[in-house]
Amino acid sequence: MPPTLPPNLSAAQFDRALADWRAIVGDAQVLTSDASLAAYLDPFAPGEPGAFAAGAALLPASVDEIRALLRVANQYRIPLWTVSTGRNFAYGGAAPRLAGSVVLDLQRLNRILAVDETLAYALVEPGVSYFDLYAHLREHGYKLWVDPPAAGWGSVVGNTLERGFGYTDYGDHAAAQCGMEVVLANGDVLRTGMGGIEIGSAWQLYRPGYGPSFDAMFMQSNYGIVTKLGVWLMPAPPAYLLGEIQFQHEDDLATIVDRLRPLRLDGTISSHAVIEGGLRRAAGLSARRQWYDGAGAMPESAVAAMLEKLGVGRWNLHFALYGTPELIDARYALIERAFSTVPQARLSAARYTDDAEPRGGGDRNMAGIPTMSAFRMLDWRGGAGAHVDFAPICPASGRDAQRQYTMVKTRAAEYGFDYYGGFTAGARHLHHIFAAIFDRDDAQQVEQAGALLRSLMSDARAAGYGEYRAHLAYMDFAAAQYSFNDGALLRLAETIKDALDPNGVLAPGKQGIWPAAWRDRRGYT
Repeated sequence: MPPTLPPNLSAAQFDRALADWRAIVGDAQVLTSDASLAAYLDPFAPGEPGAFAAGAALLPASVDEIRALLRVANQYRIPLWTVSTGRNFAYGGAAPRLAGSVVLDLQRLNRILAVDETLAYALVEPGVSYFDLYAHLREHGYKLWVDPPAAGWGSVVGNTLERGFGYTDYGDHAAAQCGMEVVLANGDVLRTGMGGIEIGSAWQLYRPGYGPSFDAMFMQSNYGIVTKLGVWLMPAPPAYLLGEIQFQHEDDLATIVDRLRPLRLDGTISSHAVIEGGLRRAAGLSARRQWYDGAGAMPESAVAAMLEKLGVGRWNLHFALYGTPELIDARYALIERAFSTVPQARLSAARYTDDAEPRGGGDRNMAGIPTMSAFRMLDWRGGAGAHVDFAPICPASGRDAQRQYTMVKTRAAEYGFDYYGGFTAGARHLHHIFAAIFDRDDAQQVEQAGALLRSLMSDARAAGYGEYRAHLAYMDFAAAQYSFNDGALLRLAETIKDALDPNGVLAPGKQGIWPAAWRDRRGYT
């Protein structure tokens, strides 16, 4: 079968563009066959996987090649969709928002360009994964930690640009970023902040530089192609503690959040803490059919029996403390005091010093060790496991957390899904992540997963909550939630887009930002 053509382009024009691109990067780095483009389909699509099919994929190995590829894209007005490694699963993977777009895959730009142990930073290219950076630090004996997200195979650059988060003191990845190199749609190359100095010494040390600061503008946007990114690393602590508190009651959630918040605000707990739902914990230990094999959401009796048998709390609070043993002990005592009066709460902790490492799956993330433990969830429903995520931001208040949880759990049950979710705690907000887990070979489950996500987004909008991240199919809807002054924020975003990318070649539709050339595609899949 011929590749999916980019919109508004004839087959002959596309063939000429492909020939021009092959002359730049070589035949092997221009992918057009069905077999090779299958890697750029959304593996967890909550609908037809081919709805976001790519027309081709390009794999450059340098900034100069990217600039040359852009010249061709601008000449033929071909939209490009940039990915770092393309593993943004649950949000669309490597698939482009506008079908027929050509994926610009940066996985071959995979160098770790610098590590400074004294000032605790690294400079990396988009193809560097968290596993890669961790292995590099260990191989060279650096006393530095990475902060991994749930799946360590993801790109450091890609996760940071999507405002991903992890678990240590450096869990806010966007906040731990400092300095970018960016190729604009016209091929111009810039370096942000202190990188604007030709021979500079503080590119990865001070983000603003002089004058306006632009780093944040290239996060969750389609304004440029980030080819280098500085990331601050956590100095390895002399000791650390990994703690867990199990709570036995569903309505403990409000109490957990309200007692956790002051501990995050005053720095007693400096790591990102995770409030893990019981079923999410259980899904990493077992399959659903062991506990319930019927249709619809698991009944409460089955959930309660499962949690008791597995020794898992209805809510499970995970946290980490870092520093000297004396400092850890003092902070741990404050945490014990804060939660000691919650009925039936069970607190446990493990202490580590020197190079000792935890053995347990997800807890290794809090020790700066990337894992793939998050993907155990795919076995929960059986069959070809997949999931699509709903990711609203929640104020760090018990009332809001309980409200969001009840809203999501109730709606999920209406569509036959269990509540697989939890909250990751910043100081003033919570990332609420709910995953609709389904068998992608079951057409009904696929359809219901998509319908559930649409309903959840409508619920959130009505309740005044917005998402921080959304699947390709829902990017326009998520952007529309930010509707103050008839969408002034999106108007500003698209004004900037049209100025920087008048031909609309970079990632049309990403985060709901459409260039003028493709604005009539808003809302379409």
